[in-house]
Amino acid sequence: MSTSHFSFSDAAAALADPYDVPAPPVRYLRLVAQVSRRVREIAPAAYAALPLARRPLLIDVREFSEWRAGRAVGSIHLSRGILDQRIESVAPDLSAPIVCYCADGSRSLFAAESLQRLGYRDVRSLAGGFTAWDGAGLPVIGRGPWD
Repeated sequence: MSTSHFSFSDAAAALADPYDVPAPPVRYLRLVAQVSRRVREIAPAAYAALPLARRPLLIDVREFSEWRAGRAVGSIHLSRGILDQRIESVAPDLSAPIVCYCADGSRSLFAAESLQRLGYRDVRSLAGGFTAWDGAGLPVIGRGPWD
């Protein structure tokens, strides 16, 4: 019988670059697919096409380092880890329209689902996340020393 163990150097290597990870595991992808059936999505272009006065609150649920590297104009930052605790301070009305986004649209699905469990009734996830927003040429801030 062989025993394997995870060494300190293995752990250090795994933590060296948390964004340099292999493709998501199958179980995670299955979970994303399940959640996506319960959460509505909105395309970046559809969001941007809404009149300013009717646009939902746009919440960036990415980590601070991601947010600092660039974010959608008009968004507020509540990372996934603090969203549930702080949402009432920015959206006390459970009927307030909200759109969550992350890098690719998967974490924001979980964030939107969590807000639904908290009682929010008009929550969506931005399809494709910040990558799709940026790819559509929509306004971004935070990429230069002047932002």
